[in-house]
Amino acid sequence: MPAKGVAIVSARAELVVVGGGVVGLAIAWQAAQAGTNVTVVDPAAGEAASWVAAGMLAPASESWFGEEALLRLNLLAVDRFRAFAAALETATGADIGLRRDGTLAVSYDSGDRAALARSAALRRAYGLPVEELDRAQCRRLEPFLSADVQGGVLAAGDWSVDNRRYLAALRRAVTDAGAGQLTGRVARLEVVADRVAGVTLTDGHMVAAETVVLAAGAWSGSIDGVPEPVRRGVRPVKGQLLRLRLPQRMPPVLQRTVRATVRGFDVYLVPRTDGEVVVGATVEERGFDRTVTAAAVHDLLRDAMTLVPVLGELVLAEMCVGLRPGTADNGPIVGGTDVDGLIVATGHYRNGVLQSAATAEAVMAVLTGAPLPAEWAPFTGRTAVYPPAARWPIWSRWSPARSRASPSPSTARWCPAAPGPTPGSPTVTESKS
Repeated sequence: MPAKGVAIVSARAELVVVGGGVVGLAIAWQAAQAGTNVTVVDPAAGEAASWVAAGMLAPASESWFGEEALLRLNLLAVDRFRAFAAALETATGADIGLRRDGTLAVSYDSGDRAALARSAALRRAYGLPVEELDRAQCRRLEPFLSADVQGGVLAAGDWSVDNRRYLAALRRAVTDAGAGQLTGRVARLEVVADRVAGVTLTDGHMVAAETVVLAAGAWSGSIDGVPEPVRRGVRPVKGQLLRLRLPQRMPPVLQRTVRATVRGFDVYLVPRTDGEVVVGATVEERGFDRTVTAAAVHDLLRDAMTLVPVLGELVLAEMCVGLRPGTADNGPIVGGTDVDGLIVATGHYRNGVLQSAATAEAVMAVLTGAPLPAEWAPFTGRTAVYPPAARWPIWSRWSPARSRASPSPSTARWCPAAPGPTPGSPTVTESKS
């Protein structure tokens, strides 16, 4: 190991991408295809929030009061994802589990139905197509819904993707395009005379580079040398999810993503092509805590089974924790900085998978000097002056009960994320970044 304070240049690249989640890998793939010598640096080969995500591509369902600029960006993002996903599947031969079945948001009681009606009115005001359904219509679409469901709203334009298949395909595409992937944690951004010179890892080795793209998600602000507005602008937001798998010979129980407010508690259910159902998610302001808590597992299962009772027959296969990169306005921070050669692509919060293709396009535009789509205007140029990340979600969409679990040390067994668990034995997966 090199002496303290001495960096040994162990690798060189034209472009270093810090972060191997879907955003960083999408950028690396596009840059490598353009002929750039790229190295991706990530502590665990990309198994970060991207590995834990539900994979919703849902600009309509994710729209909220006061977030019109973010909605416009998300509509651009889902449009860009279409061509990006097709190119990725063609390049790799992989099936990334893209589903175009829409999102059905349902209400469980009269109070929840009133809230759903308000959100439907908001989406219409934004010009989004939504279809209000009664109880019978909802159950025709999803026969396993509880008979107590009061009604719903169908957002047919929402999609979903299997985030783990997508991540694996990006890794393969990056490798096939000739980019390097280095396992390690970046400790410091190296800057000489206001010009980026590369990055130094925690083991003291340096990767020299002409350009660095910071795409480290929730960890973006923890790297020494990163501009102060970025350090203050991104915070970790904990999310706990569950993965339920079908027993043998049991048919799939859901045909599309189902979201609901169950007695004031928000929950979503995202089906996979193999019948697996992702249940999420908590939103907790607990710093870098990655503990799976009994209260979160209880609440998520209670709400999911209230909505779709037959989920109680599925196997609790995995309990996951991810750390989303939150910002003060829930929007990303993308663009150049006061440090020449440093580009930031972080702060995607709940929309990292959705915005990955559009972010790669935006970063390539910054690299080549091309103009960015107008939808990016509110989210670029934010690295010089940007407000500190709030310590709570700006819009209170999630019940306080989702945040009440204690962050005490876990005694659960942490299992490798990639291999599938033994049937009947749930695993606990932490987000690694």
